[in-house]
Amino acid sequence: MTALPLSFAAAGYDRLRALQDGRVRPEGIDLNMLTLPVEETFYRQLKHREFDVSEMSLSSYVLTLEQEDPPFVAIPAFPSRYFRHQTMFVNARAGIASPADLRGRRVGVPEYQITAGVWQRGMLQDRYGVRTEEMRFVSGGVDAPGRSEKIGLDLPPGIVVEPAPAGATLSHMLADGELDALFTAHVPASFHTSEHVVRLFPDYKAVEQQYFRDTGIFPIMHLVVVRRAVHERHPWVARSLMKALDAARALAREDLLYRSALTVMLPWLADHVEETVAVMGEDYWTYGIEANRTVLETFLRYSHEQGLAKRRWAPEEIFAPGAEESYVI
Repeated sequence: MTALPLSFAAAGYDRLRALQDGRVRPEGIDLNMLTLPVEETFYRQLKHREFDVSEMSLSSYVLTLEQEDPPFVAIPAFPSRYFRHQTMFVNARAGIASPADLRGRRVGVPEYQITAGVWQRGMLQDRYGVRTEEMRFVSGGVDAPGRSEKIGLDLPPGIVVEPAPAGATLSHMLADGELDALFTAHVPASFHTSEHVVRLFPDYKAVEQQYFRDTGIFPIMHLVVVRRAVHERHPWVARSLMKALDAARALAREDLLYRSALTVMLPWLADHVEETVAVMGEDYWTYGIEANRTVLETFLRYSHEQGLAKRRWAPEEIFAPGAEESYVI
C-alpha cells in the first residue's frame, strides 16, 4: 500500500522534532514536515487552507467550528502550552499596581480572539474579579503595524474592541501611554527599550506556579488540525497522527531527562526540570481529552463568556471521534 502524502506545518518544537527528523513516522502516512513560525502557519491555514495538517490556535479553531462549512477537525495533541501571566504588560505611569486597577483601562491585544488573550482575560475574571466588559481593547500589530483579526468577530454589546490607528504599533502605544496595558503572546520590543513598560506580574514565575497549584491548569495554546476534506476521505489519519505525536512527545521527554550531555543550551537544565516536576508532576505535558478535561472545559467556558464562541462547547465535541482511542487485548 502506498503511503498517503500529507503536508504538516508547525513550529520547530522539541515535541515534534522526531516527526521532523524522521525518527517517528505515522503509520500509512508520508509526512512533508514544514517548519514555519506559528503566525505564518495560522495565517496561511486559516486564510487559504494550504496544509493538510497543521498546528492551530485553540481559540481560532473553536471559532471555525461555528462556520457554515467547518474546514478542520482537531486531534487532542497540544504542541504549545504556556502560562500567560508573564506576557501581560502595563505602563508604569498608568497607576496599575494590581489586576484590579485594570478596570476601565485601555488594553492592547494583537487580536481579541487569540488564545493567549482568552486565557489572560479569563484568569483575570476568575482569580481577580476583573470582567472583560470592564476593559476597552485596541487590536493591532505588537511590533509591526497592520495586524487584523484572522477570523471575523461578532461580539455582544458591552465588549469594546477598536483597531489601532493606521501605522501604529501596540508596543509604542504602550510606551507612550496611549495604552494602559498590553495582553500579548510575546514580549513587546518596548519592554527592552522603555523604562515605562513593565510586567503586570513582576514575579511571574511564582505567580504562575501558584496558579497551577491552585487550579491544576497548564494552559493549552495550540492543537493539531486536519483539513476536514482529508479526514472525511481518510478517517484513519487522525488516529495514526495521534499515535505518532504521542511517540514524538515521549522522545522529547527522554531528551530532557538525558544527563550525559546537554540537549539544549541551558547549563542548569537538570535543576529546571527537577523544579518543574516538583511543582507540576512528572507527566506535566499531557495529550488527550481526559487528561486535559479541566483545561479544555475552562478555556471553552472563557471563549463563550467573552463573546467569541456562540455556545459553550464540550471537549468531546471539538475533536475527531476516536482519535485517542486504543484497542484492548
